[in-house]
Amino acid sequence: ESMAFRDLYQKFQSENTEIFGLSRDNIRSHEGFKAKLGMPFELISDPDESLCRLFNVMREKNMYGKQVIGIERSTFIFHNKQLVKSYRKVKAAGHAEQVLEDLKTLQAAS
Repeated sequence: ESMAFRDLYQKFQSENTEIFGLSRDNIRSHEGFKAKLGMPFELISDPDESLCRLFNVMREKNMYGKQVIGIERSTFIFHNKQLVKSYRKVKAAGHAEQVLEDLKTLQAAS
């Protein structure tokens, strides 16, 4: 998912849009991830889950037969400091492209 946003980053920038990723991993881990995969956008470290709780993305998941609490893949579009669209239970394939198209539609309407 992050690689698709990376690959479309210039198109998002041409729509005057900034991208941020968020995970519970630490900053050092994020820096390594960004360098390894050439991520042009910032990754926010949320080890205490305060932002995750604010966006209500912590969910019970089944991982290898065990119930664990993890982040539900989600995307949020903000415009003028307002949440204008959210995507929950995101599947990576085609998601970045859909967000870009929705963003273009939202911007054309405003």
